[in-house]
Amino acid sequence: MKDPLFYIPKKNNMKRSFAQSINARAANSLVVELQSYFVEKLDDVVGSEVSSFHPVEWFRDQGLHGGGIRYVATNESYFNRASVNVSQIHYDDVDSKNLASATAISTIIHPTNPFSPSVHMHISWTEMKSGKGYWRMMADLNPAIENEQETALFSESLKKAAPQQYKLAAEQGDRYFNIPALQRHRGVSHFYLEEYNSGDAQTDFNLAKAFGEAVIECYASIFDKANVNKLNPGAEDFAKQQAYHTLYLFQVLTLDRGTTSGLLVHDQNDLGIMGSLPAVIDKALLASWVEKLATPQDKLLKAIVDCLPEEQLCVIDEETKLALAKVVRQHYQSNPEALTMQAQGNVIPATVDNHN
Repeated sequence: MKDPLFYIPKKNNMKRSFAQSINARAANSLVVELQSYFVEKLDDVVGSEVSSFHPVEWFRDQGLHGGGIRYVATNESYFNRASVNVSQIHYDDVDSKNLASATAISTIIHPTNPFSPSVHMHISWTEMKSGKGYWRMMADLNPAIENEQETALFSESLKKAAPQQYKLAAEQGDRYFNIPALQRHRGVSHFYLEEYNSGDAQTDFNLAKAFGEAVIECYASIFDKANVNKLNPGAEDFAKQQAYHTLYLFQVLTLDRGTTSGLLVHDQNDLGIMGSLPAVIDKALLASWVEKLATPQDKLLKAIVDCLPEEQLCVIDEETKLALAKVVRQHYQSNPEALTMQAQGNVIPATVDNHN
């Protein structure tokens, strides 16, 4: 990895601890490796001698129960928003918890050029103190302006990386990323494999590695295409991107189970969890969808709109991210029944319960 633009020093000399189990340590090595590989591939497209990403470290319970590092894009010529996150939370010293550890890479890339699609990838290993564990693997291509060849290329790369799992994962992905109120999906190619354990630990580890590398390599080539071919967007193209980014924020904050679970488990990494949000969205368009939602989700969206800046084109800065995180957390704490209205595949993970 190239030298980062700058490094945020540790707060009060805090140090992250790591899970003790062999499988958790192997998973952590894998996600760190994939994080470095993804940042390197994106930096190769940008071509600068200095990395377009800087690392930000966060700590769970002052590092006692882990934490993580996210690489955040700083080059606005190429990235509207981009965050490549790695984390490991563990409870080796808490006898009352059934969860031993959760190790993950979770990434979102929103390019500046509207002809370049956004991409989301998540790979995680969850291990219980009983010794049982499972993988979650997700990837989805999210264009503001679809290119059918790129959609086919991305889908084919997923199928090649996970040929035996692809059919089920694509079906679950289409289900998970559906937005019923708007009668459309968030993206155009979806993969979602939940609580996966074939019974062969090494084979599953190899699958997670191959899957992550395939997503990174395919997306890097797609991201490179718009820049190499000098695809110059106009005002209409940027307007389509803003509308799509509005939809993306809508899906993340009202439907995405992973985002909500992260916010409900703790409040020590709200900026990292909100790292998937694009830089600018259309407030009026977002507000127009309130009436499309059933109660109490209509109240959630109204509260989200109310905490946004007054401008129609709202900048989602750090202050706004923190406000949005608070709104979503409070909504589900007050309306726990609304969790049943969130996105799901064939299996609903017990993420929040695992941490209790």
